[in-house]
Amino acid sequence: MATNIGIMDAAYFVGRSEILSWINSTLQLNLSKVEEACSGAVHCQLLDAAHPGTVPMHKVNFDAKNEYEMIQNYKVLQDVFNKLKITKHIEVSKLVKGRPLDNLEFMQWMKRYCDSVNSGQHSYNPLERREMCRGGGREVSKKSAHSQPSNKGGSTSHRPPQSSHTARRNDVSTANHANPVAAKAAKPAAAAAAASAAPAYDQQITELKLSIDSLEKERDFYFAKLRDIEILCQTPEVEHSAVFAAIQKILYATDDNGSELEEAQAMLTSGLQEAEPLSPIAEVSEEKSSSENLKRKNFANPEVDAAGIDNLSPRRRLSDVSNVHHNGSPLMI
Repeated sequence: MATNIGIMDAAYFVGRSEILSWINSTLQLNLSKVEEACSGAVHCQLLDAAHPGTVPMHKVNFDAKNEYEMIQNYKVLQDVFNKLKITKHIEVSKLVKGRPLDNLEFMQWMKRYCDSVNSGQHSYNPLERREMCRGGGREVSKKSAHSQPSNKGGSTSHRPPQSSHTARRNDVSTANHANPVAAKAAKPAAAAAAASAAPAYDQQITELKLSIDSLEKERDFYFAKLRDIEILCQTPEVEHSAVFAAIQKILYATDDNGSELEEAQAMLTSGLQEAEPLSPIAEVSEEKSSSENLKRKNFANPEVDAAGIDNLSPRRRLSDVSNVHHNGSPLMI
């Protein structure tokens, strides 16, 4: 079983028409675009066709229109993947948006997986299985209506005529004969107006989709930048810095009143005004200057010098006097 298929595998070169033909023939549906299967219900039934009875079809919703309803279908699909030990990752957030390329790639993988599992070796009744789903009966009725348009007309022709139906038909015929020119002119005009407006709407839808894709890419880019800044602010070496505290104040602000910027600036100002400890070089220079001042004070105080001389013995005083005469400097004691 091909659970992990490389991006250069031949499965990813299968065209849209072949994918649609395979889906419609396997499940008896009438899909015209691959992205119409973005609800996840089609994927669930394709997996049910590959492994009959494995998928709880009563939990599948073919009427899913909103994203939260589609997510429930993908949860059912993921549960079956886990049960079958399929390691394929499902990009639910991209698939539910109905993007053609994402849905085509996942459907190409589904086709390769289903072909590798059963290769069409067993019979499968998709209509009967789909009747168990929510909205599945509606899909069955659509299929019946598209597959038997001629039989409906033929059966009507064999019915016995009814008086009320005949009367209504005669009234319509009379009205059409009464104003044939207006009826013929109104139909081509309406068809022409619809045909001329369709390309403009398609162009507008395409432009809106491209704009949404661009905005989402820009959002993801700036979110990644903010996440990097948050991780940097949580570094233990700088976590308690005033600058990073101010940045975190702005990152984690929940109110959109603009006050977080002023509060961050106040935090930054108060943090920078706090006294910082002196560096080792400044401390050494300060100690050196204080010792020099102390020496100068001792030399410049004659009272202290006189008191010291009085306390000396006579012999010490004579020795000091001789030293002074020999050295010629009163500072050399």
